[in-house]
Amino acid sequence: MRAPAAALALALAAPAAAEPVAEPWAERVLLERVDPAAVAGRLDAAALAALRATGERLFVGRFTEADGVGRPFATQAIVPTARRRAPENAFFRSAGLDANACSGCHNQPATGGAGDFVANVFVSEGFESADFDSLDPQFSNERGTNHLFGAGLIELLAREMTAELHAVRRAALAEARAGGAPVTAALAAKGVGFGAVTAHPDGMLDLGAVEGVDDDLVIRPFSQKGVMTSLRQFTVNALNHHHGIQADERFGPRWTGTRDHDGDGVDDEIGAGEISALVAWQAGLAPPAVETPADAAWRAAARRGDALFDGLGCQACHRRALPLDSLEFADPGPLDMAGTLRAGETPHGAVYDLALMAWAERLPRDADGRILVPLFGDLKRHVIADRQVATLGNELLAQRFVERNVFMTAELWGVAETAPYGHRNDLTTLDAVIRAHGGAARAARDAYVAAAETDRRALIAFLRTLVIAP
Repeated sequence: MRAPAAALALALAAPAAAEPVAEPWAERVLLERVDPAAVAGRLDAAALAALRATGERLFVGRFTEADGVGRPFATQAIVPTARRRAPENAFFRSAGLDANACSGCHNQPATGGAGDFVANVFVSEGFESADFDSLDPQFSNERGTNHLFGAGLIELLAREMTAELHAVRRAALAEARAGGAPVTAALAAKGVGFGAVTAHPDGMLDLGAVEGVDDDLVIRPFSQKGVMTSLRQFTVNALNHHHGIQADERFGPRWTGTRDHDGDGVDDEIGAGEISALVAWQAGLAPPAVETPADAAWRAAARRGDALFDGLGCQACHRRALPLDSLEFADPGPLDMAGTLRAGETPHGAVYDLALMAWAERLPRDADGRILVPLFGDLKRHVIADRQVATLGNELLAQRFVERNVFMTAELWGVAETAPYGHRNDLTTLDAVIRAHGGAARAARDAYVAAAETDRRALIAFLRTLVIAP
């Protein structure tokens, strides 16, 4: 089923039946609703472009009280959680409300990018009971803002890797049942190892050797801890956390019994169609690239640093590329949990074919025709600090049962334009953040520190070619 561009344009122009037409000069962002039925099925290029244009407008728009900004009686928690009392001020740096627009934080070097130190956010354990008004690190973790370029490709990789891990688990269970004896199988997806699983004939699983992923073997590629499954979940969370805008699919009557969970006097603040528009815009952001410097000396140093990147061991976690079979981005996706719209909960699922994006033609492919996503990452969690090098183990609060010194490998594509570095944006140079690597990255870090100064400068020269907007 294809949604024609004309039908999409009509749906975007038409207000919800229960609402009056908003004046175009009204002090609000959510002037009209997106009808999910009009953006269902496989979107053609024109329909996808129109939906993404709406998503971009929502991303850069500065939400106001007329939109429902603020959440006086709701916390930032992922599970809808009521506050005991309303905060004294609507805007405060702990637990939000801390931004009017998504682009208020995601703006370096362009809309959808990273954030400076001033844009740091404060996150709790994340799931419930997140009612606090202190910046004390025992209550919240300070985090820098990641960029979103190439995010659609990252989510597609995570979906395919999850499918591979689940296939290994199914095969091990089937073999154990058939053979009547335990079977241990190595867990790997797209060449990245995630430990092993042991299946028993009675269907029980021993997950003690699983590493770098949750026990359900779902790759969650977003957030610095790797705890967010999808752009949709990330978007619904962020709207509530940072803006006090509650999505109907999580905070509406189905889960909370009310149309105004946060008690700000605005019902049905943002619907499934608008969330889809935001997801489509983010999913279609172009992936970062490698820029060839105009300066001859920089080009020569970058070539040397390119080779040293592997020689020093950086590629052990920062994989240059991972193969992707399909560019078809289904929304809602297949892996989200309750509280984020799922495929079986709506008849209006859509497919955004990222092959329609102009940048898709530039992606390299392997000998089998698979897209090579040049992310410089592995979508796996690692211990990143130890007793001697503990800079990046700087949080007191665990998040979603992920240990405090464990973080997702940061994708390095675009790293030249996303300073400052570290989980809380407190390291100003690439040299500093490399030296801060401990734990699983300790050997590569030590090799870098022991290298000649000219080699260290060459590696930095190479990393400074990994840009967002060449």
